[in-house]
Amino acid sequence: MLNSVPHEVVINGVYFSPLLLVFVISFAATLITVGVLNKLKLSQYIIHIPLGFLSIMTLYMILIDTFFIKF
Repeated sequence: MLNSVPHEVVINGVYFSPLLLVFVISFAATLITVGVLNKLKLSQYIIHIPLGFLSIMTLYMILIDTFFIKF
């Protein structure tokens, strides 16, 4: 039985986990979100900035994994 969902991403013969792709996309989306929050001066309402960054990134990882890249 062949499964149509890939379990690895192949780049030049090197196998990568799909979670690595989700991590990179969510990190980039978090950087953009934090940039927008800083530009709108909404980041002053976040008490602990590194924890806020990690929580936004975790939300993006869950959303991307749930709706776009399923493995």
